[in-house]
Amino acid sequence: MDIELPQNNQQQWLGALYSEHHGWLSGWLGRQLRCRNLGDDLAQDTFVRLVGAGQPPLLREPRAYLTTIAKGLLNDHLRRKKLELAYLEALAAMPEPAQPSPEERLAVLQTLADIDAMLDRLPARARQVFLLAQLDGLSYGEIAERLNISLSTVKRHMVQAFAACLAATG
Repeated sequence: MDIELPQNNQQQWLGALYSEHHGWLSGWLGRQLRCRNLGDDLAQDTFVRLVGAGQPPLLREPRAYLTTIAKGLLNDHLRRKKLELAYLEALAAMPEPAQPSPEERLAVLQTLADIDAMLDRLPARARQVFLLAQLDGLSYGEIAERLNISLSTVKRHMVQAFAACLAATG
């Protein structure tokens, strides 16, 4: 049976965790990113994630727990930056009149971030199958052969991925 802390105890717990570890986490993230300000932002996002999680866990190693959350946020940030860079490189290769307006660029970047977030929520194998089909253009049979899985498993993963796409768009 889960026992919830009274609201003020949760706030005290989070406040103490923040006071004791925010500086360390911010510094660690700043070194990882080579940017102190971005490290501060991601450290703050780590604690926001904790607030959103509700019931605080009992922690023997709070820094390990915070690092796990922060690494996920760091990976998300780096993936978004990689997508943004690829998009900007594609734009730079376009002739000047064909380039989208700043508003269109922002909309595309947001859409790419949304797609990336949707893909990140898929199980790893379903994401892999979907990307092999959509980005690499492999047939379902080629995917099954490459991943050493059955054709029906490929189809099941594709249905799962397309369902996630539909849910994300509507």
